[in-house]
Amino acid sequence: MAKYQFFCIPDSNRQQFTYVDMADEQFMEQKQQLLAAGFEVEDDVIFADTQEEAVEHFKSNFIYAVEEYNNANFITAFASLVIIAYKKITKKT
Repeated sequence: MAKYQFFCIPDSNRQQFTYVDMADEQFMEQKQQLLAAGFEVEDDVIFADTQEEAVEHFKSNFIYAVEEYNNANFITAFASLVIIAYKKITKKT
C-alpha cells in the first residue's frame, strides 16, 4: 500500500490540489518545490493501493471527518490545539 501526501493552494476549498507518492526518491525535493510554489500540506497522509483511490479518499474529505470526531473529545481536542499552535509558532508544515 502506497502513502500519499496531498498539497492544496490556500483558500481553494480543496479544489486545487496535487499529491506526491512518499516512496518516490525525489519526494522531499518535490515537496519543497510545491511549498515554494505556494501549496500547503493538507491533512495527514493517505494510504491507498492506487493513485485514483488516494484521490478518491482525499476528495471524500474523510480525514476531516475523523479529525472532527477526535476533536469532540476534550483530550484529543486539546492535543490538536497544542500541535497546531506549535506549528503556527514555529512556521512548520
